[in-house]
Amino acid sequence: MSKLKYILIAVLLVVGISLVVANTVPNSPSFASEYLCVDEEIGSELSTHELVAEVAPAVVSIVTETVGYNWFWQAVPQTGAGSGIIISSDGYIVTNNHVVEGAQKVTVTLSDGSAFVATVVGTDAQTDLAVVKIDANNLTYLHFLSNSLGQLSVLDPVVAVGNALALPGGPTWTTGVVSNLGRSIEENTGVVLNDIIQTDAAINAGNSGGPLLDTAGQVVGINVAIASNAENIGFAISTDTAVPVVQSLITEGKVVRPWLGVAVTTVTSTIQQYYSLSVNAGALITSVTSGSPADKAGLRAGDVITKMDDEDINTAEDLVSAISSHQIGDQVEIVYYHGNVQNVANATLEESPS
Repeated sequence: MSKLKYILIAVLLVVGISLVVANTVPNSPSFASEYLCVDEEIGSELSTHELVAEVAPAVVSIVTETVGYNWFWQAVPQTGAGSGIIISSDGYIVTNNHVVEGAQKVTVTLSDGSAFVATVVGTDAQTDLAVVKIDANNLTYLHFLSNSLGQLSVLDPVVAVGNALALPGGPTWTTGVVSNLGRSIEENTGVVLNDIIQTDAAINAGNSGGPLLDTAGQVVGINVAIASNAENIGFAISTDTAVPVVQSLITEGKVVRPWLGVAVTTVTSTIQQYYSLSVNAGALITSVTSGSPADKAGLRAGDVITKMDDEDINTAEDLVSAISSHQIGDQVEIVYYHGNVQNVANATLEESPS
């Protein structure tokens, strides 16, 4: 069976790749922090003209500059373009990590044509999110819908906005529906993203980091990737994932999360047969970081985790979710199989390394 491949949606301007994000929210948030507004309920539906007027000023174009090398190891400037979302009146902007990763310079252009050199506030490769800031005030910003996975339904209408193909004259707008919820995808960088929203709204190179909106103009997701060998299959990071990560990047400059120290994959019938596993479900450990909580607890590559505390672990995503539900310093009981033998280990979760 061929593996479906997903590609990051950047547009190449010169030689390199880069993406950007922009975020917008309706008025009257039921919850608001200083730098990120979150609405707990979907607001009233906006007309087409109202939606464009509300959202357009808060979606930005991001251009990044990096240095690459040609076959003769000569430095070659590389420029990439993407999209971004303004999330505060004083210039905080959300985008994807892969948009700004490795960039020597990040330039943000607003809808009125004004351009600013941005500072990278923080990045998180694990969720492919980043926050940058420009020195500006009184900006229009967007609201995020709280718990988009819980509030959206399949076939709900959505709008994707972004700097598609870096076309001059402002952002590109496309409409579609929610095709599925809670997907997991592996980017071409190897990063696995969970709780992803799938949509058939047209998403193209340059849309990465831009908002996926509901009809009230609230951000329900951040566009991140498309399926490379399919049509109209695009993906956005849900607000369930984005909101806590963005808040942490702004306040801490990084995401502080509990860590077990294992790389895992879901046990499938094929994997079970190939490795002669004694269980047909669980999270197969493919590697253990030396000195990690898992290493100290005696877990090894080839072991299959089937339970953490009272939670059954049937997939790799189950394990990620179980770890995320704990705090740094929590002791967890792990049931796992080593060969045909069931074992129990206790591990104390630590802060995830950068």
